[in-house]
Amino acid sequence: MEINWLHAYVKLWQGPFLEHAEHLTEDVVSVFPAADSLEQYIMSVMASVVGDDGLDSLCRQKLVPYEIESKSGTVVLRWVNGQLERVETWVKRAAEQETWDPISPQQRHGGSIVEVYRIIEETADQFFAFKVPMRIGELNSFCRGIDKAFQIYTQLVTQPIVDKEDLVPPVPVLTRYKKELRIKAFVKKEIQEVRPVDERKSSEIVQLTMSKLCVRFNSLYYAISQLGKLEDSISERWAKRQSDKINIRRSMNGKSKSVVSNLKNQFDGSRKEINAAIDRVCEFTGLKVIFWDLQQPFIDNMYKNNVLQARLDTIVEVLDLVLAQLCDVIVEQLRDRVVTGLLQASLDGLVRVILDGGPTRIFSPNDAPLLEEDLEILKEFFISGGDGLPRGTVENLVSRVRPVINLIKQETRVLIDDLREVTQGGKSKFGSDSKTLLRVLCHRNDSEASHYVKKHFKIPSSAPPST
Repeated sequence: MEINWLHAYVKLWQGPFLEHAEHLTEDVVSVFPAADSLEQYIMSVMASVVGDDGLDSLCRQKLVPYEIESKSGTVVLRWVNGQLERVETWVKRAAEQETWDPISPQQRHGGSIVEVYRIIEETADQFFAFKVPMRIGELNSFCRGIDKAFQIYTQLVTQPIVDKEDLVPPVPVLTRYKKELRIKAFVKKEIQEVRPVDERKSSEIVQLTMSKLCVRFNSLYYAISQLGKLEDSISERWAKRQSDKINIRRSMNGKSKSVVSNLKNQFDGSRKEINAAIDRVCEFTGLKVIFWDLQQPFIDNMYKNNVLQARLDTIVEVLDLVLAQLCDVIVEQLRDRVVTGLLQASLDGLVRVILDGGPTRIFSPNDAPLLEEDLEILKEFFISGGDGLPRGTVENLVSRVRPVINLIKQETRVLIDDLREVTQGGKSKFGSDSKTLLRVLCHRNDSEASHYVKKHFKIPSSAPPST
């Protein structure tokens, strides 16, 4: 009977204040922990009289714990939501004010990501400074908000990154070779088609210099590399908070289970977003170098009219300068990832020139050794005597270009027979497809190939004039 009266007294004393508490005021922060401790103390007194089993039965039949932790959690959650809105605002401001210059030669990321971590860590400090009772749900909400903040930052870092279609010039109309048409004036008009990029996008692309792209890379890497430390800090502080608290009610109803392990995956959304962003910027960087910065010497002029006139070695000299600039700024952990993107774009450019280079690109079987030599030059450049990419990585990427050069090596009649077999539902002896075989024949400098693609595929000898 005395136990019931004591518990009733506590409920009468706590009730009005707790029911009207809506925000984490100074009074709430001081009263909630005291109320929680008092109720837990009373429960411990009850347990000492009736035992743990008896207390469990007593709570089910006659007593209803006030659940201060639940009421406190609602108030904490309200604070968390308001604070996370401010964090998002600060994160956006930090990213928008970023100039994308490295902090120092040693700290090659931007200042914005440091500011983002400072804001988040200060908010975490405030969260754990509250001594009011709270549940795992409030912590999970807090972590979800932080995860979202990092994703917002990542999206802002990649916001100026345009799509591949905005970087790569349109493929010239497929035409067939005709000896009489060495139409330089017409070809000049065709190749210099206006790039379909609006002025705003064009300006953004130009401003994304290699140095500033590298700082974006480094900032993303800093963001993801520090996530583990933030997770560990939050997990450790939550574990300490739980171990310092004696909560008999939880132990009775079976909810006192370890929750720390669940915190290790709280920022997986950010990790996924950042890794995807790094991949996207890698692709953009490679394409920008090859199809935008080097469009004239590489895409427009390499192998123009004659393979001997414009070889790949001149392009490699420029790529060497690009790589030197890249390696001066990029963090070591991302170097191979970014350089691989540049290699992939270089190979894309080479295939584009061979298969979709327009009427100024013509090839014969005699050109195949020169193309193989250029491919070898490109391969060894990226391996760089063991200082560059791993040989296996380069060999694997280069291997997709070799079959194309192998087709260049074949006699016209062999290619025609193979294309005929494929179009009739058979398999190519070279493992090729009809689209690739047709393009090789269209760029073949002999009348037999020209006559075949004209008769069977209606390929014109020159593109129709632009209207």
